[in-house]
Amino acid sequence: MTAPRRQERREVPIGRRVAQLRARRGMSQQVFADRIGKSKSWVDKVERGVRNLDRLSVIHTISGVLGVAPDLLVGGRTRQATVTEIAAAVERVREALVRYDTPADRVTDLDRQLDYAYTAYRHAQHPQVLRMLPDLLTAARHAAAVDLLVGAYRLAAHLMVKLGEADLAWLAADRAMTTASGDPRQTGTAVIPLAQALRAQRRGRLALTVTTTALRHLDPAACPDAPPEQAALAGTLLVEAALAAASHGDASTADDLANQAAGRARRCPDSDGFGPTTVELARALAATTLGDHALAIAIHQAATRTDGWRRLPVEHRAAHLIDMSRAYLPIGDRRAAARALVTADQIAPAETRIRPAARAALTAVLRAGPTPADLTRLATTIGLTSGST
Repeated sequence: MTAPRRQERREVPIGRRVAQLRARRGMSQQVFADRIGKSKSWVDKVERGVRNLDRLSVIHTISGVLGVAPDLLVGGRTRQATVTEIAAAVERVREALVRYDTPADRVTDLDRQLDYAYTAYRHAQHPQVLRMLPDLLTAARHAAAVDLLVGAYRLAAHLMVKLGEADLAWLAADRAMTTASGDPRQTGTAVIPLAQALRAQRRGRLALTVTTTALRHLDPAACPDAPPEQAALAGTLLVEAALAAASHGDASTADDLANQAAGRARRCPDSDGFGPTTVELARALAATTLGDHALAIAIHQAATRTDGWRRLPVEHRAAHLIDMSRAYLPIGDRRAAARALVTADQIAPAETRIRPAARAALTAVLRAGPTPADLTRLATTIGLTSGST
């Protein structure tokens, strides 16, 4: 593509890009407006350029519904963080986690900053979250609200799992558990990244123990009229327990726990990041972990055709596609494995370009034989070639 044509693409107004992406996904203005919580008139004005689209939170919401990275929506992509920069940022998070002093000045808007960081995480803006975390962790130690400190530790743990820093993730999750001590709901939220860190360390039995223990303390079954957020938390813990059981080869327990999660998902569909689609994606991951790749692919293909799939955060969708690329290779479908990785990169570039798990998946596909040109370009972009694997 020539330079003038690249310039032309960059200069397409954001409203027109929204209209183009919406149309490609087969959404009417009314359906799109409903999904982003705006009026049809508001959408029409944005698409015609009558109304500016300049609020980051709204851009993130729109990009999530359209299934693209925010950078792609606003035009162009920001420079990808290098491996060295990511490593340095992780070290700053490590330093923040091991400090016990508190800052002299109280941060008055920590809740807003933490909400913004979680929004950035759900949109797979991982380098940005990494830059925010040290200050968030430092400020949270001075916060009076336990939920803010637990939230900061949880976010650190989730991101460290993604970046392959299982020990650091365990430390952050353990801090969250200690801070939440005595509060079943806060403890339950802290257990989720703890279980993920333990699975990353190949300690599936221990991950299963901590999740089921948290479930007993939460005791959602004893209160059928529990608020939706408590039911969603219980369902998420059941999903994590199912994945933990699968990680140490217990197929029967994994299936039983997934069935329990599915039962709760029917009562609180798509509430607080938990719903029927979330459970089905977990079933697919459990199946491929247990070696039943054909079943994993069948579940995956059915789940990704639902409206629930399109409503999931881009981080969740891209991470799932990376996981599922592993299911295609054992059955010899290199093209499908490559397609999953390329689609993940289109949805959320940071998921494929800075995560060790994604690099490992890319390497596996490259080693399997000839690959499509788009995957080869992606591998070259992040410094992988078939000759270097």
